[in-house]
Amino acid sequence: MGKVVAQVCREAGDVEIAGGFDLMGAENGEFPVWSSPAECTAAADALIDFSSPAALPALLEFGVDRGLPLVLATTGYDQSQLEAIDRAAAQIPIFRSGNMSLGINVLMNLVTRAAAALGDSFDVEIVERHHNRKVDAPSGTALMLAAAAEEGLPYSCEYVYDRHGVRRPRAPHEIGISSVRGGNIVGDHEVIFAGRDEIIELKHSAMSREVFASGALRAARFLVKKAPGLYSMKELVDDVI
Repeated sequence: MGKVVAQVCREAGDVEIAGGFDLMGAENGEFPVWSSPAECTAAADALIDFSSPAALPALLEFGVDRGLPLVLATTGYDQSQLEAIDRAAAQIPIFRSGNMSLGINVLMNLVTRAAAALGDSFDVEIVERHHNRKVDAPSGTALMLAAAAEEGLPYSCEYVYDRHGVRRPRAPHEIGISSVRGGNIVGDHEVIFAGRDEIIELKHSAMSREVFASGALRAARFLVKKAPGLYSMKELVDDVI
C-alpha cells in the first residue's frame, strides 16, 4: 500500500512525498525512507499510515510531537489502541477509517438508510471476501457495515460470526458476518437484506488497491488545517454529498 500511495501522490501532480517509514529501512530513490518515525527529519502537512497496529504508538507520539495530522488507514486496532487514538485526537486532527474507499463509505450511507426503511422485517447478513494474505477476520469494513446497518435498525444487534455447530433457527436481531479468504481478491463486501419473498443486495467490489490510496489522499487533503479531533469518512462523505 505504501507503494500505491506513492504512485497516487505522483499522479496527483500537486502533492510532494516528504518521506516514508519502513521497519527494514528499504531504500527509495525518489524520497528518503526512515526505519522509524523518530528518525524523520522532513517537514510535512499530513501522514498516511497503511502499516500495522504495532506501529501505532510511535506514530501517535510522532504526530503529537510534530502537531502533524494523521490519516490512520490500518485495521485491527484493539480497545486500548482505540483509546490511545482518542487521547491523541484531543491534541491533533486524526482521520481514522477501516476503509478509505469513497465508494464503500457511500455504501455505508445507503445501508443505514435501507435498514431504517426496512426495519425489523428483513434479516441482515454481510459477506466479505479478501485475498489469502489478509490476517484479520472479519474485515474492519464488514464491521463498519454492520454498525451502519445497526444505526438504522430499531433494535440493538448481536453480531454472529460463525454458525458452525449451532443448531437453532436464526434469531431475529442478529447480523450475520461471513468471511472468505482466497486468491488475490482485493476486497468485496455484500450486505444482504432478506425479507419474506424478496431480497435486496448492496455490494461494493474494489478492483485495485488504488481506490484505498486515493481515498487516503483525499482524507489527508480534508484533514489539513482541521482542528484537533477524530474524523472519519462520514464527515468526508457528508462534504461530498
